[in-house]
Amino acid sequence: MFHYAALGISILLGVGGQILLKKGAMESATFARQLFHLPTLMGLSLYVASALLYLIALRRLPVSIAFPSVSLSYVAVAVLGNLAFQEPLGAQQLLGIAVIVSGVVLLSWS
Repeated sequence: MFHYAALGISILLGVGGQILLKKGAMESATFARQLFHLPTLMGLSLYVASALLYLIALRRLPVSIAFPSVSLSYVAVAVLGNLAFQEPLGAQQLLGIAVIVSGVVLLSWS
């Protein structure tokens, strides 16, 4: 169970990292400023923590389960991008999300 928790937290940290990177991009006039903007640095830090937890998860979980599970982060980022940044989330995106979730469920169903 510990390794599944590490995977879940890894996914959540990756989502947080992505949202912070987007925030850093939106708030910075240039790429150079973006690199040293606090949200960008925090986002990169979350990605590092996410990767470390993913390594822990891989010690016991098959990569055929762990890696597809990470695709759930695409779902969370799409929804959060819509809520936080008013990014589009139309029928095509919702269908893609349904396909991703269905795929993860099928792969985990063993």
